[in-house]
Amino acid sequence: MTGPEPWWTGAVVYQVYPRSFADGNGDGVGDLAGLRQHLDHIADLGVDVVWLSPVYRSPQADNGYDIADYEDIDPLFGTIDEFDALLVEVHRRGMKLVMDLVVNHSSDQHPWFRAALQSRTCPKHDWYIWRDPVDGHEPNGWRAAFGGPAWSWDPGTGQYYLHMFTPQQPDLNWENPDLRAAVYDMMNRWLDRGVDGFRMDVINHIAKDDDALSGDSDAYVMQPRIHEHLQEMHERVFAGREALLTVGEMPGVTVEDAALFTDPERHELDMVFQFEHVGLDHAPSSKFTRNETDLPELKRSLARWQTGLEDRGWNSLYLSNHDQPRPVSRFGAAASGGDPFAFRYESATLLATVLHLHRGTPYVYQGDEIGMVNAAFTTIDQYRDIESHNWFRGAVGRGMPESEALEALAFRSRDNARTPIPWDDSAPAGGFSTTEPWIGMGQGWPRVTVAGDRAAGQRSVYEHHRRLIDLRHRSRTVRLGAFTLLEAEHPTLWAFTRASADTDEPPLVVVANLSEVDLELPESVGRLVGAFVLGNLGEPPVAGTLRPWEARVHECR
Repeated sequence: MTGPEPWWTGAVVYQVYPRSFADGNGDGVGDLAGLRQHLDHIADLGVDVVWLSPVYRSPQADNGYDIADYEDIDPLFGTIDEFDALLVEVHRRGMKLVMDLVVNHSSDQHPWFRAALQSRTCPKHDWYIWRDPVDGHEPNGWRAAFGGPAWSWDPGTGQYYLHMFTPQQPDLNWENPDLRAAVYDMMNRWLDRGVDGFRMDVINHIAKDDDALSGDSDAYVMQPRIHEHLQEMHERVFAGREALLTVGEMPGVTVEDAALFTDPERHELDMVFQFEHVGLDHAPSSKFTRNETDLPELKRSLARWQTGLEDRGWNSLYLSNHDQPRPVSRFGAAASGGDPFAFRYESATLLATVLHLHRGTPYVYQGDEIGMVNAAFTTIDQYRDIESHNWFRGAVGRGMPESEALEALAFRSRDNARTPIPWDDSAPAGGFSTTEPWIGMGQGWPRVTVAGDRAAGQRSVYEHHRRLIDLRHRSRTVRLGAFTLLEAEHPTLWAFTRASADTDEPPLVVVANLSEVDLELPESVGRLVGAFVLGNLGEPPVAGTLRPWEARVHECR
């Protein structure tokens, strides 16, 4: 990266999934009032940015990612006045607030789409993507991300409309300049209100290849005009504004693509979310078919992104979010299916150490800072996620035993990350609410709580996160130092160095043992280990040996 160091190279982002963070009005659903009451929990971590998952007015067909009004707050979460009050409180604590924004599609209840249904000649009809039937059927064989055809029939207009997710989420037509102008105007009004940027959902879907809409090719991701659209967005929305953060969620993006999207000279985005590393344990047939994580493959994947974006562009660093299983259950000691609490503290803090010591902007998803585990629901009725229900229904319909399907959901469902934050061990919902929550508390409660973890002293996952965030703020080496993977093929050792990045600071070496037995460092790594900087188990009794699930940062000799 050339030129001045952007502010976000030293920043850490905390993602809030509002319906599961804290319930301020006692209806069982998290809301803005509850978030305001617990802002100090986030601020005390030392993070710089709060990313707020959608709170816009919505029918909640996909938990708020189906937006019916881009400029109002859903009553489920509060009011626009409460949002303004939250924004003031976030800024008062020295943090920024980034909104989640979904402009690949809207809700089918949005006034734009309701107008589009009235007539083919209505100007807003062209704000969505419509096609005539072909031989009495859908115009092509595209499938929606959550199952079923990507086209739905509208008898009023005699056409099919495109929806790459649920039928309640019709895709917007970014080829229409009036649609784009309306989106940019809306984004500008949020920024004028004081919002500090956007995380943009599946933003690389917005450019569709018009010719391919009548065929079966995968022409809704990474089409050429995506760069043109994002450059126009930058010019019309972000240019001239200071200290914003723009992040694009981009399924299927490659390192080469990301280098273009995040090259500062191209004026598109600050960083992207890529999915390569969180797709490595998916089977080709379905993400719900579980494969064991191959550590060398995971290390190589993240290292490729580190080196690929070293000279231009920037990485976003994450192991979890509202769509991913909990890292402790997915990558930790319990990943092989044993005790879900085995080495829970060690696993949570090791994974955090490795993540935060990579080059890029780390994202902490709510609950990971206390080492929450997967929900482990045992009946389909406990799940709320539409993707989980659709997959379960299809899998059982094809002959999979219900017990096998439930086992797959217990590992992979998005609801694993959506159980409420357990603030304490009080009934009925661990301080999250005074009533039954919208979704169950999951297997971790009451064993894992915020109060319990923050009182755990040297074994507090939260306190370890604070140390990692403080190190990033203090160390230019952590922020900008070059990354070099060590012992790439080692089955249980994750080790790498960070160069000194034009500073008098020493380079660093990071070593982590992803196993349940002691690990003697290979000579190639051990000879690099110098003065101790920090670790999840404190200073080591033997410098050349890692204890089970131990992670350490040392000055590099």
